[in-house]
Amino acid sequence: MKIGIIKERKSPPDRRVVLSPEKCKELLQAFPDLEIVVESSDSRAFSDKSYADLGITVVTNVDDCDVLLGVKEVPLDALIPNKKYFFFSHTIKKQSYNRELLKGILKRGIELYDHEVITNKNGQRLVAFGRYAGIVGAYNGIRTYGLKFDLFALPKATTLNSQQELIAALTLIKDKLQRAKIVLTGTGRVGNGAKEMLKGMGMKEVSVEDYLNTVFSVPVYAQIDVMDYNRRKDGGASSKQDFYSNPTAYESDFMRFAKVTDLYIAGHFFGEGAPYIFTRDDAKSPDFNIKVVADISCDIDGPVASTIRPSIIAEPIYGYLPMSEQEVYFKNDDAIAVMAVDNLPCELPIDASEGFGTSFATHVIPAFFNNDIDGVLNRACMTKDGKLTERFSYLKDFVAGRE
Repeated sequence: MKIGIIKERKSPPDRRVVLSPEKCKELLQAFPDLEIVVESSDSRAFSDKSYADLGITVVTNVDDCDVLLGVKEVPLDALIPNKKYFFFSHTIKKQSYNRELLKGILKRGIELYDHEVITNKNGQRLVAFGRYAGIVGAYNGIRTYGLKFDLFALPKATTLNSQQELIAALTLIKDKLQRAKIVLTGTGRVGNGAKEMLKGMGMKEVSVEDYLNTVFSVPVYAQIDVMDYNRRKDGGASSKQDFYSNPTAYESDFMRFAKVTDLYIAGHFFGEGAPYIFTRDDAKSPDFNIKVVADISCDIDGPVASTIRPSIIAEPIYGYLPMSEQEVYFKNDDAIAVMAVDNLPCELPIDASEGFGTSFATHVIPAFFNNDIDGVLNRACMTKDGKLTERFSYLKDFVAGRE
């Protein structure tokens, strides 16, 4: 089987890659029937030379490959008919901006495997960049806090080379955070990635009770879960299982955190029907103390009211003025400074690629050689022979433009 690692063509170009040079070398040694080539690219975090130095062939044409691996969406005019492709298609939630892409994939007879739906039999994702979104998001959030209040000026994450360099930079400014209180929502890959940074810089973690009721002389943070910031509307007994089964029976209890929080890092998963964490009306309250939001989850006009648009790596911060519900300069005294970059792992491309590649090599590549014994490929296959597979047949009306 011949695998081609394709050049990222979406603009702006993504510097990440599915398999690093070292991972390619490991896989070639582990699977004698495997061949890997790399399409030449001058924007990838790993240079063509770094692949060639390890004996990985660099090519300008991947037409003869059986499987093509990418990160972001492949432009329609670059899709090669009748191939197996792996990339984030951003279509499984019926994203209208990629309707034509999915139609083009079907028209070209492409077998599409979306990274987002590579799961185990319990539906848990096996490959993801979420941890790195959390790592960079936490760094960017603290950087935003420093710029908002002119306390310190951290370098952009893109100018540093690894997570350890990010942590080292944060450690140097920890005391300049003074008595800041940071609340972090989310206990999954994203939330725990952010926690790695706060823990790594030596920030003190405190309990929910202490966070809400104690004044500290040092910066502190609390990582909170859904049952900490949601409650049943009827005042009845609540539980995680009940929340996930009946999200509409709940309302946000986040305001008790908003009253005492300086920086909010949003690393949660937001499910359909769940209550918004804070609304536009909440943000207008005189009790709402948050002045900086690092929204890693980045759901536009969603559970975090101040996130009215995504931001970009080049200009990661904007201001949200609660009273007018409009965007303003982030240093405006009445504005919430918002960092809502929606492709954060791109700022740490080497670490992110290496982590992603390890998971992909562990969970996906073996499936090509063991008859997909665990069903990994079967579950992730969205299109085949010009049709949607049964698992993704719910997209038929979306493709047809009826919704």
